[in-house]
Amino acid sequence: MTLVSGWGRFPVVDTDLLRPRSFEAVGEAVADVTGSVARGNGRAYGDAAIGTARTVAMTGFDRIRSFDPVTGRIRLEAGVLLADLIDTFGPRGFLPFVVPGTRFVSVGGAIAADVHGKNHHCEGGFGRYVDRIQLATGEGETIEVSREQNSDAFFATVGGMGLTGVILEASMRLRPVETGWIRERVIAASDLDAAMRALDAGDTATYSVAWIDCAARGRSLGRSLIYLGEHAGKDELADGADAFPLGRNPGLAVPIDMPSMTLNRYSIRAFNELYYRLGARRAGGSQLVSLYPYFFPLDSLADWNRIYGKRGFLQHQCVIPEAGARDVLGDILDRVARRGDASFLAVLKKLGQGDGLLSFPLPGYTLALDFPVKGGILEFLDEIDHLVVAAGGRLYLAKDARQSRATFEAGYPALPRFNAIRKSLDPKGNIRSKLSQRLFDEV
Repeated sequence: MTLVSGWGRFPVVDTDLLRPRSFEAVGEAVADVTGSVARGNGRAYGDAAIGTARTVAMTGFDRIRSFDPVTGRIRLEAGVLLADLIDTFGPRGFLPFVVPGTRFVSVGGAIAADVHGKNHHCEGGFGRYVDRIQLATGEGETIEVSREQNSDAFFATVGGMGLTGVILEASMRLRPVETGWIRERVIAASDLDAAMRALDAGDTATYSVAWIDCAARGRSLGRSLIYLGEHAGKDELADGADAFPLGRNPGLAVPIDMPSMTLNRYSIRAFNELYYRLGARRAGGSQLVSLYPYFFPLDSLADWNRIYGKRGFLQHQCVIPEAGARDVLGDILDRVARRGDASFLAVLKKLGQGDGLLSFPLPGYTLALDFPVKGGILEFLDEIDHLVVAAGGRLYLAKDARQSRATFEAGYPALPRFNAIRKSLDPKGNIRSKLSQRLFDEV
């Protein structure tokens, strides 16, 4: 048995960690025991990629099967990382249509979570660009699902958190690009109202995201920096500039678990003040930035999750429907600021409608907040959950480690249909994760 956790390092679970070497072995691994689930690169924050009995590691399946340089269609194994896709095909003029906040995510994990990026408001989530999926069911059978073939299983698998089976391979489309540069424009917003207006005005931008100062209170509540972006063409580059700068492995790392006192109201307030002032200086004009710092700023620091200390951290990411979102977001941010240990990382984005049955996005605003695991935080987040549910919102399963069944069931009305499809694919209930045990499975 092996102690395993998600990226948030909470909870830590004892599981049988298996690394099969063939797809046949994957099928056997999930069919001969109750309580297996696939695991990609371990970037789900909570307990979604940990089996109740067995966890099947898939990063060894990292081969590209085929690629069409005319259409950008690619067939690849589920363990391929987005980082590999970007570094390999970016210089050839293709990138994934959707990327989350880290490039160190497997394709299988990106499909299972239907990850979203800074462009969901206009281009949707990762699953929208997936055409076919090869799936190992809980019975050990390998099937192919798509929008036309086994479509119910396809839309249950996209965003289904690995509970319909193990994703083995996928066929998907890549985006044609001319360069690896983003034309970025920064807007400084003095409060939450200004931030939301800027995001609304940025609906025509391909990429938009806001960093929020969670320590700000009063008239400055919700002050933000909004980052809008577009892919830059070759004609925008300076003479001699590299059209596609390659990404580098993180040059710095957090070497130890930081003491719990590192992130406190004073250090976070000071950091946020400095960050806002520096960002505000860049507001107004536009500049070209490499796609790596634009999309993946935290990837430059390896093991950054250790900043939160040995006990780990919790990310609370909710989505609030547009109607009434201003009041609910303001209430959440005010409670966070009054609590005193404001989130070190706080991000606000706009989302459109999700594609999978359990896909997180719905039209509205998503707010992501990080909190160290310490006394009172679970009760505080329960309070925030009540606000989210009352507003008709929900929490992101790929980031969750502690929401209640009541909160989950209130936010995902397609759950009964998902459960029926899941049972048809896995009648014995062999596919089970710690997340499904907490939120889905019969008790």
